[in-house]
Amino acid sequence: MPSPQTLIEAAERAAGHSGADAGAGDGVTGVGLTGDEERFTGFGVTGVPFSSGYVLALRRFAASSIGPGYTSVWIRDPAGAWSMHGTVDPGLSCPRYFGAALESASTSRISLAWGGSHAFTVDVDGGAVLHWELTLRATPVTRFMSAVSGAVPDRLWRSRRFLAAMGAVAGPLLGAGRLRLTGSVPNGQRFGVRPRRVWLVAGSRAALQGHDLGKPTALPVQDKLGDFWIPQRGILMMGTAAFEPGG
Repeated sequence: MPSPQTLIEAAERAAGHSGADAGAGDGVTGVGLTGDEERFTGFGVTGVPFSSGYVLALRRFAASSIGPGYTSVWIRDPAGAWSMHGTVDPGLSCPRYFGAALESASTSRISLAWGGSHAFTVDVDGGAVLHWELTLRATPVTRFMSAVSGAVPDRLWRSRRFLAAMGAVAGPLLGAGRLRLTGSVPNGQRFGVRPRRVWLVAGSRAALQGHDLGKPTALPVQDKLGDFWIPQRGILMMGTAAFEPGG
């Protein structure tokens, strides 16, 4: 199988060419929603919990149906308060759907640099706010899930019941606790996610304003934002997400 870097960079080039048509015809349109979804194509690290009690997550959407593509970094502190940094206005990025659960949302400089075929770093404001390193790996389970995703007919991805079943199975298989691929976000819109490729985060380290966040470690109690559960271990998913209209 090609490396994460190869697949992600190819997908980003393709998504950049498709522009506002992101997600059209890929099977995620109509995933149990109303038919006028707001769609995003790219990848995300769904969440990495650390021994300090912090959680980091990443969304990098090369194409969006409501504006420019963007990168967003999510930060949860040990007290459970969430903040989001994004490269575009919050009204055109993740806070559009999760803002009701956030302590803050801001526009920031976010860079992502590959350091090898399975490793990359993320810096917020040049690393002054956050420097985050991640290493990925494929396993028999992630390869199986990627293969299944590619083989499933598009009509099933449009079924809310099928997405719910896939999420229920994926969580235990990946050792990540509860996962949901459909449900409602804190701002009230319904969402649907179609993962096309999956990898585990094999290693990660991060410094927030110069303070080390510790080792990747499951939280004592799994957290969630609306119906979106934050995995108890790091997972990177490539694919498409769709939401009911926000704003």
